[in-house]
Amino acid sequence: MPANLQHPYLLLVLTTLFWSGNMVIGRAIRDQVPPLSLAFWRWAIALALVLPLALPHLRAQWPLLRSGWKAIIVLGLLGVGGYNTLAYIGLQYTPATNAVLLNSFIPIATITLSWIFLNKHLRSVECLGVLLSFIGVATIVCRGEVETLARLSLNVGDLWMLAAVFTWALYTIGLQWRPAGVNPMLLLAAFTIVGLLALAPGYAWEIAQGKTIRVSAGVLAGIAYTGIFPGFLGYVFYNRAVAEVGASKASLFIHLMPVFGTLLSAIFLDEIPQLHHYLGITLIFAGIYLTTATLPQTKTE
Repeated sequence: MPANLQHPYLLLVLTTLFWSGNMVIGRAIRDQVPPLSLAFWRWAIALALVLPLALPHLRAQWPLLRSGWKAIIVLGLLGVGGYNTLAYIGLQYTPATNAVLLNSFIPIATITLSWIFLNKHLRSVECLGVLLSFIGVATIVCRGEVETLARLSLNVGDLWMLAAVFTWALYTIGLQWRPAGVNPMLLLAAFTIVGLLALAPGYAWEIAQGKTIRVSAGVLAGIAYTGIFPGFLGYVFYNRAVAEVGASKASLFIHLMPVFGTLLSAIFLDEIPQLHHYLGITLIFAGIYLTTATLPQTKTE
């Protein structure tokens, strides 16, 4: 990867852009692609992309993989088998407004779990940054009207999204226990294989229930996108960035999802941004700046 594309914050921005598209597509093709089918084929595509880059390292690094098998299984179940599957199920039932708002709890969940399990703490200015970013998210989602937030109600889809949120938070803080010295491509391949093995029984059950993919060019393109960008590139970028800046700072970039959602809607749906969009985007960037302005010298939070 070129040096100018390796900055952790740039990697996190690109990851969030890919994941924003993933949420849009997951909602758009929900009637044509069942959630477990989408999760399975997303990761099958990602595995096909990563294997040629991973296999050359397998023989030399197999002892490291074998010694770290517990962490690999847990992280594969959480990051590959868990988060996106739960989110795709949630998108079957909940409006995009609820999904985006609930997904924005990931930084708060990550910081909370880091405090509980790792005794990690943010400085006061960093806590202010998290709060500003979340207010910015709420401003965009609620269209600048507090009454909109008050009218939001939880449904079964929201509960699935909350489960996805805490699954991703656990994955993020758990990355620090991944086997040291293993090539990132080999590690991602190991995570993906674990996740696919976990997804396979659910995918088979879905087919047995008569829930199959309604194949079309648009559907195939959507599935391909989820595998290539959020599945393959997104995880490569995110894992690398977490290693550089830590779990709490990396998770804060999730707040960029409504920003990119607004931009993607303007580009592809001709939806003109309103004042509340600009206000929310400003608050989100202000919060991210406060939390990330000083990059720590060590690879801890």
